[in-house]
Amino acid sequence: MHIDLKGRTALVTGSTQGIGAAIAAGLARSGARVAVNGRSAERVEESIARLRAEVPGADFVAAVADVGTAEGADRVAEAVPEPDVLVNNLGIFGSAEPLEIDDDEWRRYFEVNVLAAVRLTRMFLPSMMARGWGRVQYIASDSAVAVPAEMIHYGMSKTSLLAVSRGFAKAAAGTGVTVNSVLAGPTHTGGVEDFVYELVDRSLPWDEAQRAFMRAHRPHSLLQRLIEPEEIAHMVVYLSSDQASATTGGALRVDGGYIDAILP
Repeated sequence: MHIDLKGRTALVTGSTQGIGAAIAAGLARSGARVAVNGRSAERVEESIARLRAEVPGADFVAAVADVGTAEGADRVAEAVPEPDVLVNNLGIFGSAEPLEIDDDEWRRYFEVNVLAAVRLTRMFLPSMMARGWGRVQYIASDSAVAVPAEMIHYGMSKTSLLAVSRGFAKAAAGTGVTVNSVLAGPTHTGGVEDFVYELVDRSLPWDEAQRAFMRAHRPHSLLQRLIEPEEIAHMVVYLSSDQASATTGGALRVDGGYIDAILP
């Protein structure tokens, strides 16, 4: 399948590393102009330099802002006023004892993982609908469906994104704009390496630690390994394309078979 995104502009939030950076690279390989977002100008420029080395000739632009705030969303809109593709990738995660998560932490997870995406969708979806073409995506998680006991605040936020995605898809019905969420499974990123070592013996080499984590904490994975960020990006690139024009209101799984259900 040949995916051509030439002439399209994409904004990927939280894209200086990990899954976001892989998505930015994947969209750029298909010809899109990609806005790379992060809170630090230095980190954004470093990320763009790495991405340009990875995808020679690609068009990357800096979108420096904390999109977890209303002010940050406004700054991103100044840098990228009318994106054709919005990928709401920004997210925080971590483990915590369920009964020890206080009100402030619940609010923080909702505001960063959910409200930031809602705010940007509210900002950019109307112009997409007016133009008759657009793609909005939310990077959710297997934790939206199979909520881990050690991170229920994170699971709550990702479950919320499924409702947000379905609701905005209905709002955009019949306009040529599609809205979907992507259920990413346990993925190999720097942040996840830190998380794995919170739960398994830190003296273990990475390969052993990864296997121990999957056996103890993600035993339903059919891959029996962590997913690579590029594997998540492949789904996002497809959903950003003309070929995905009939896929909307969905929750698409790139979970390695972790969710033990026929349907999400």
